[in-house]
Amino acid sequence: MLKRFISYYKPHKLLFTMDMLASLIVSLVGIVYPIVTRKMLNELIPNRNYRMIIIFGILLLGLYFVRFLLNYFIQYYGHVMGVRMQAQMRSDMFRHLEKLPYGYYDDHETGKIMSRMTNDLMDISELAHHGPENIIISVISVATSFVYLFFINKALTLIIFVCVPFLIIISVLLRNKMRSAFKKSREAVAEINASLESSISGIRVTKAFTNAEKEEEKFERGNGAFVESRRKAYKAMGQFHSSTSFITDIFNVVVLVAGGLFLYNGSIEFGDYSAFILSVGLFTTPVMTLINFMEQYQMGVTGFERFIEIMDAEPEADEPGAVDMGKAEGKIEFCDVSYSYDGENEVLDDVSFTVEKGKTFALVGPSGGGKTTICHLIPNFYKITTGSILIDGKDIRTITASSLRKNIGIVQQDIYLFNASIKDNILYGRLDATDEEVREAAVRANIHDYIMSLDKGYDTVVGERGVRLSGGQKQRLSIARVFLKNPPILILDEATSALDNATEIYIQQALGELCKGRTTIVVAHRLSTIKNADEIAVVENGRIVERGTHEELLRAGGSYSKLYELQFRAEEPCH
Repeated sequence: MLKRFISYYKPHKLLFTMDMLASLIVSLVGIVYPIVTRKMLNELIPNRNYRMIIIFGILLLGLYFVRFLLNYFIQYYGHVMGVRMQAQMRSDMFRHLEKLPYGYYDDHETGKIMSRMTNDLMDISELAHHGPENIIISVISVATSFVYLFFINKALTLIIFVCVPFLIIISVLLRNKMRSAFKKSREAVAEINASLESSISGIRVTKAFTNAEKEEEKFERGNGAFVESRRKAYKAMGQFHSSTSFITDIFNVVVLVAGGLFLYNGSIEFGDYSAFILSVGLFTTPVMTLINFMEQYQMGVTGFERFIEIMDAEPEADEPGAVDMGKAEGKIEFCDVSYSYDGENEVLDDVSFTVEKGKTFALVGPSGGGKTTICHLIPNFYKITTGSILIDGKDIRTITASSLRKNIGIVQQDIYLFNASIKDNILYGRLDATDEEVREAAVRANIHDYIMSLDKGYDTVVGERGVRLSGGQKQRLSIARVFLKNPPILILDEATSALDNATEIYIQQALGELCKGRTTIVVAHRLSTIKNADEIAVVENGRIVERGTHEELLRAGGSYSKLYELQFRAEEPCH
């Protein structure tokens, strides 16, 4: 892990070197003051050498001005380096998240991922800057002050040095406790972020059902867990700081009493004793800095561990030897396909069917039967357990995911629109399309006239998840997106089930235009919308139980016929 952390310093080697050099000089300047003090008390003041007193004062002032400039450099450019490292980690994490498979996002909440990308990386950035700087300044300050103290009085220095192991023992004993507590605190923050993201995204549902109290209750549970985790973390931190501070106080008592006895016995001069008192601070302060740094270290390391957890998640990868399929013809074959999300309970069981190029194949049946899973397997979003899926006779596992998905257009019930302009959302179908091609796609999707009625036309921002548009308008934008992509294979996953009848008819016209000349897989709730499909399959409990045309399935009197009869009755007007 340390090697991976250090690798982020490489692009900033010059800045890092300058920062460390500045830290080195700052630590060395600190030892000058007690040296000058000792010189004055022992020689210059007793000998009334006022000229040298002034010179030494000017020298100190000059050194402190240099230290002022160096401290500015360390604080400013050191933090800039840390932020740049943080930005690089965030970029690496985002790129990696883009490569992770569908299944990863089934198991990880958006809010928790965002917490790792923001809060955790902020702590890593602080560690990246302050870590080496604190270590260099503190270690050099401890070493130089110890040598200087030893030069003044060996016995008194050794007495002080005996106290150091107590600080080390305490920090080692309490370090792991702090680390565990702060990790749990991080997890609690992630839980709050996930809950908050979910509640804010669903605020309209909350208001519609007047369930604000329920959301507040859910949030307060997470908030309470956060408070408790932080309480434990601060308890561990309090034990750590109070214990180390107590040992530091003992340092001062030891120096005061032992030094006073040495001065009384004539073992040390008054000037040396005064310089020793001043220099002890130079010794204990960096020791305490190193100890206090443990808190920042624990938070930074915990954050980096959580960063590594995401970076080590297995990315989606093509099979060895996978090739670009180019432009597909559109024939789809399922050959004895089985699939399980959890490795135990099969969602699909031995499913086989063939859809010829340009034909429409409809999937109907009860919810949870496996229809959407079939749709997700065609673009290879999930890896099948057994069997094979062929496109134009080629197993999709031998085709690169990118080239496969370029040949597939998907229109779903739940449309995701980015908080960008209408034009940008349509362009998502093909980023290099011209304005004229975007306009043509909108016309074919029956949305152009509506767009032109808006004040800003195609530059109108749709809001988060398209909140400023109706369900039908969002659906037509998604259809325009697929028109622009112009794929040979089309998947319609309950694309009109959430729309009213009038809007559905309008959308069906756009979908009818979209389906022309394409191999189409349709998942439908309303059977009236797929009556003209070339073939219909009834999916129940992960298996295809019936197949045929609309008329054939009605004559068979099986599951499809019963579903159709139920819907027909439900649509009859009440008397």
